[in-house]
Amino acid sequence: MARPRTFDEDRAVATAMRLFWENGYEATSTRDLCTALGLDRSSVYNAFTSKRELFRRALVRYTDMMTAGQLEILDDPDGGPALDRIRRVLDRVVRQEHENFQNGRGIGCLSVNTTAEVAGRDPEIAALLERDSERRLGSLRAAVEAGRRDGSITSTRDPDDLARYLNAVIAGIRISGQGGTPPGTLAAIAATALDTLTP
Repeated sequence: MARPRTFDEDRAVATAMRLFWENGYEATSTRDLCTALGLDRSSVYNAFTSKRELFRRALVRYTDMMTAGQLEILDDPDGGPALDRIRRVLDRVVRQEHENFQNGRGIGCLSVNTTAEVAGRDPEIAALLERDSERRLGSLRAAVEAGRRDGSITSTRDPDDLARYLNAVIAGIRISGQGGTPPGTLAAIAATALDTLTP
């Protein structure tokens, strides 16, 4: 009979998520994970089968959490004009990057970091990131289309192109914030992006 697990799996995934987010996949060793989780190696492997599977679950948790936050703002029917909702998303990103920059370094975005570090050699991780990207792009596209209808967005560019542009701006703010770009500069980047929606 299998021995019952004596730890909270969900909490373990959350802890691992933070460790991978701060250090990256390769730089996070199994020993690091065991120490952070307070578990021995066999318990980690019994629960998650491998470091890579724990990483996959941590990444799913991260993308669900971050995308839910973005969609909650963009898809809010009572959130005012679409341009204001997009502004709030960008403000949130700038604020998060400022909060995540501590002791001379930022942790950026786990999705962006994983795209650069892992996705090119791991098709399953790449597909996971692609599915998440499609969710975010769909919500941005819907917001642009709503802005056209409510008059807050006047750009005549294709809504798909504008959604991809805004998504790239968000990723760029994340990377710039990770590198220590001051919040005022990040806010100026966000403001410039908003200007493109109302030429």
